[in-house]
Amino acid sequence: MQLYQNQKLKLYNSITGNKELFEPINEGYVGMYVCGPTVYNYVHLGNCRTFISFDLVFRYLKHLGYKVRYVRNITDAGHLENDADAGEDRIAKKARLEQIEPMEVVQRYTVDFHNTLARFNNLPPSIEPTATGHIIEQIDIIKDILDKGFAYEINGSVYFDVIKFNKTTKYGKLSGRNIEDLIHNTRELDGQTDKKNPQDFALWKKAEPQHIMRWPSPWSDGFPGWHLECTAMSTKYLGEKFDIHGGGMDLKFPHHECEIAQAEACNGHTPVNYWMHANMLTLNGKKMAKSTGNNILPNEIFTGDNDILSKPFSPAVVRFFILQAHYRSVLDFSNDALLASEKGFNRLMEAIHLLDELRVSPQTSGTDTASWRQKCYDAMNDDFNSPVLIAHLFDMVKYINQVKEGKASISEADLTLVKDTFHAFVFDVLGLVDVSASQEDSTDKLSGVVELLIRLRAEARANKDFATSDKIRDELAEMGIQLKDGKEGTTFSVS
Repeated sequence: MQLYQNQKLKLYNSITGNKELFEPINEGYVGMYVCGPTVYNYVHLGNCRTFISFDLVFRYLKHLGYKVRYVRNITDAGHLENDADAGEDRIAKKARLEQIEPMEVVQRYTVDFHNTLARFNNLPPSIEPTATGHIIEQIDIIKDILDKGFAYEINGSVYFDVIKFNKTTKYGKLSGRNIEDLIHNTRELDGQTDKKNPQDFALWKKAEPQHIMRWPSPWSDGFPGWHLECTAMSTKYLGEKFDIHGGGMDLKFPHHECEIAQAEACNGHTPVNYWMHANMLTLNGKKMAKSTGNNILPNEIFTGDNDILSKPFSPAVVRFFILQAHYRSVLDFSNDALLASEKGFNRLMEAIHLLDELRVSPQTSGTDTASWRQKCYDAMNDDFNSPVLIAHLFDMVKYINQVKEGKASISEADLTLVKDTFHAFVFDVLGLVDVSASQEDSTDKLSGVVELLIRLRAEARANKDFATSDKIRDELAEMGIQLKDGKEGTTFSVS
């Protein structure tokens, strides 16, 4: 029996505003789509919070025994600077500023995105499709929407007709926006756009002569609208209807609202059963964003090269800091918050190390470990409530320390259950990494490499190849590794 059969997961569905029992379309299988990054700059910590939040969801669903197909896209073309379908493509703009090809921009920042999430110990998605790799699928969807009368073509561009769509199917159900209010609060068109209505959005844009990224289509040489790629790729890899669609809170409107409209126009039904949205990370009380410059890059946190923090912090500590808040709550980033998280993280890891040192008692334990374990599940079953889970873990940390001090007892069976539970929730579900263990592993590897160089140096000296011998010694010294020759052989120290 899989865990999901007796652990009843509830998640908050953004489209209904309620926590609902999770029931996948196909028992034992979950299809999940999460909006990925637009790769035109280094990924900042606010972006990372969203992807760490959905990594937690992915990990817990897998832990419960579901087979999960997790699809997360890469937006590598066609994303204009604002949602009014105007401005310059962000990637093309970056390419122009740096005087490189757009795909060089894409490659550089996709690599950064992957490397950064790997440092946070995020699991890779099952499929990571790109917008440019699915132009044909996007063109096919546009044709379908045109054939069904919910779009119009004008001067080489194609727009979704929101007003016409709303006559048969409500537009705004996810964000709670009323079409009449949208019309009332929108200024009149100034004649510089081909749209019939300000609420309409682009499915295909004709490329201006200076626009570098363009593809042929039945309407013009151009590029797809931003919202279209997610509809095309989620449908291709998860089907016309799937279980979970996630993303940042700021994508609710217009991006996800437009996705729903496109899918319903094509298929006649809602595309997703559960919508999930992660809340923002703030800095100085304001949302982190590349566009405003109010952000901090993960590498600046890891190295300490910033004006905000008093010291560097490891990726594991930063991940722990993020997971100490519920994914739907606003989280404020500060030096004091990270210092507190580091203290808590170290306390958690110290307790895990103590588990192998505890003396078991032939008597019964002074705590109900089975009940405690279920509380951990109850927390995660309540809309992936990681801060409550962490609180339960620290309840056991307190008890572990009491056992160590001889103030409490634990049986062998209960100790085994505690070890298994900590491993499952701390490492598998929360995705934390024992920094001290990884540092010890790195130290062991460094020692092995230096010992090899010491042996090569000894061979060089025996062969009277003093140039090579001195080079090994001097270059190690430049890296802060000092060799010391003595009667017992050569030893080293790291400065």
